[in-house]
Amino acid sequence: MSAPASPSVRFDRTFTLLFVVMLTIAAGNTALQSVLPALGRSLKVPDSAVAAAFSVSALLWVLAAPFWAHRSDRHGRRAMILLGMGGFAVSLAICGICLAAGINGWIGGTTAFVCFIGGRLIYGTFGAAAPPAVQALVAGSTTRAERTKALTLLGSAFGLGTILGPAIAPYLLLGSIGQIEIGLAGPAFIFSLFGVGVWIAVRQVLPVDRSVATDPTDYHGAANAYPSIGGQSSGASITAATEPHSEPVGYTDPRVRSWMIAGLVMGHGQAMTGQAIGFLVIDRLHVAPAQALEPTGIVLMMGAGAALLVQWGIIPNLNLRPRTMMLTGLILAALGCALTGVATSLYAIACAYALASVGFGFTRPAFTAGASLAVGHNAQGSVAGKVTSINGAAFVLGPSIGVGLYEVQHSLPYLLAGAAMLVLFAYARFALREPSAISLAGAQLPGRDEADRL
Repeated sequence: MSAPASPSVRFDRTFTLLFVVMLTIAAGNTALQSVLPALGRSLKVPDSAVAAAFSVSALLWVLAAPFWAHRSDRHGRRAMILLGMGGFAVSLAICGICLAAGINGWIGGTTAFVCFIGGRLIYGTFGAAAPPAVQALVAGSTTRAERTKALTLLGSAFGLGTILGPAIAPYLLLGSIGQIEIGLAGPAFIFSLFGVGVWIAVRQVLPVDRSVATDPTDYHGAANAYPSIGGQSSGASITAATEPHSEPVGYTDPRVRSWMIAGLVMGHGQAMTGQAIGFLVIDRLHVAPAQALEPTGIVLMMGAGAALLVQWGIIPNLNLRPRTMMLTGLILAALGCALTGVATSLYAIACAYALASVGFGFTRPAFTAGASLAVGHNAQGSVAGKVTSINGAAFVLGPSIGVGLYEVQHSLPYLLAGAAMLVLFAYARFALREPSAISLAGAQLPGRDEADRL
């Protein structure tokens, strides 16, 4: 039976909003990332302290993501998205206040960054609620055949956000308000307001799904709330979206273990190189911190644009499978990281970093889709939490390792990351299998009509 016309329209609006949620989170974080190296240098804060600001919040993210993912199964995806966006907005507001206090000399630079880390802890704790809920909502609303493209499109919201964040960050330096200088703290305040706007939109647009999730026998209206991306509701996608208890999946579960290892190593390589890039621009181009924002933004935009080209153009058009995406991406990322480490001009740094980002543009959606497709639909909430947790885990030690190596020798984090990608490629060739070949024993499989399309 075909779904009524309204569900498709409703899901289009819902998916657009979910895309905006992920885009806002990415843009806010990368805008902050693009100004922090300059802020740290101007406040005379050690480079390692800047890296620690992301590492500490990432640690809480790792711990909180699976917790919020399980709660989304019981309390609904909408509630967790609201919680995550609320944490994002509050965190950025606190970060902006702390940075402004340091800029105006009300507190010392080190104290300002300690308070800034406190604001990031709020994001790590509560901001982690949104991404797994968004991913589980999309995964539960698609068939297995649709899911790779859907999650790649959703993941590309991060790519677009990482273009917009650095691109508009230089225009968000607010100057002075009265006797108070805002300066480089401006992006934090502006994106906090964006977060509030998105929170209001989520509250107004997304349907309340708690009553559906807590009553597995009542599916009335579920098709309207959770139609598939293709515009047709299916029994399996509705069941996944309304599953009251997700099947628990561990990090070492044979179905997803190799994907988790690949995601962890690949994520560390990306975190190491990305966190040090602002310092690399300052030191290789010999520019003052105040003049580093524009070239740093150009490099980050080039990288994000390259990754977005992969996720919006190459992957959907070639219909690549997760394993192929992972292997291709690792080779390109290894080459791009190595070239970034030896680049000496803005053009060379931007091009090399873009090549590395092309590689990571393949590997990140490969990790997300590969892990999702490896399990049945009733395990999507648990896997979404694990994927989000692994992504966060890379930023617990990755930034500190990258900046620590950078302080020893500027090329070191990039050359080491390139070598790690080559080692991971050798492992992935033998360990990764395409998800369709993985046994889903114990999982609730899709109906015959969906299985015939796989």
